[in-house]
Amino acid sequence: MSVDDAETLPERPRRRRTPKPHAAGVKAVAAAAGVSLGTVSNVLNRPEVVSPLTRAKVESAMASLGFVRNESARQLRAGSSRILAYLMLDAGNPFFTDVAKGVEEAAQAAGLSVFLCTSSEDADREAAYLDLLEQQRVQGILITPIDQNSSRLRKLPSRGTPVVVVDRALDEGEHCSVAVNDVLGGELAISHLLELGHERIAYVGGPNTIGQVVDRREGARRALRTAGRPAADLVELTTGALTVAEGRGAGQRLAGLPADRRPTAAFCANDLLALGLLQQCVSLGLRVPEDLAIVGYDDIEFAEAAAVPLTSVRQPRQLLGRTAAELLLDESSNPDHEHQRVTFTPELVVRTSTRGTL
Repeated sequence: MSVDDAETLPERPRRRRTPKPHAAGVKAVAAAAGVSLGTVSNVLNRPEVVSPLTRAKVESAMASLGFVRNESARQLRAGSSRILAYLMLDAGNPFFTDVAKGVEEAAQAAGLSVFLCTSSEDADREAAYLDLLEQQRVQGILITPIDQNSSRLRKLPSRGTPVVVVDRALDEGEHCSVAVNDVLGGELAISHLLELGHERIAYVGGPNTIGQVVDRREGARRALRTAGRPAADLVELTTGALTVAEGRGAGQRLAGLPADRRPTAAFCANDLLALGLLQQCVSLGLRVPEDLAIVGYDDIEFAEAAAVPLTSVRQPRQLLGRTAAELLLDESSNPDHEHQRVTFTPELVVRTSTRGTL
């Protein structure tokens, strides 16, 4: 095509850009309602000082203009947000989502939102989230840590971000903590199995960097010592994570042991491991509880709903979250706040996986 031909082509119409709509601001609201900017600010921040009639006029103007409060601007002025963060160990574990429900209950009652994130048992990921949350100026952080003695955790309060440790007991330090007595929980599980006549018991759990795994194993050992049993009666099957898949792997290893060395019962560090162990053993032809009795930990909803209902050590999951959030809210707003160490007592819930048809 020649240049002359190109000059005869019709010119394409130019597309007009649709102007981006601008959100209505407080000035527009004040003008529409016929009030001052200060009155609009009071309606947003201190509605109790505004007369009902004036407040209704301002709220009507907001609705008609589609006004949305600029929380980012408020955050810049205040130096903090109206957001709590919960950094959990594993979002795939229903225990932690139940704890999060309790956190949300307390936050909602205080007019705050909750940001949920998970470390997935990865220390580098946990550190990255802690840095991000501090940068976002969250009002406070709830965390189920990989290492409760982390230097990064210790430094956060001194820089203005309060921290409450969830599901880990602290003896002392810069934080409040809310936990369940996991050593006692391990004792309850093993004592129950000993009472049923089991002499060789497996402890399924790991990795050993997780404090709950260590404490529950210590409780198991303590129960054996109290009963006058040798430490060798506890067969430790260490797992790489607290997941169903790792539980299945432990079941494969356990079933492969010679019959004269195979434990007749297993205590798992959480219910996901116990459910995986249960699935694998049943698939290999082992009967639960006749060939292998199983106790889990946490008493998540799936424990009772399993093909063989699971005996489990119950934790007050939502109460843990709610209590932790209330402590965090007090620390973030109360200059006279004193750190607390709250420890709840676990409860053994006995079902078919240890006693057959009850």
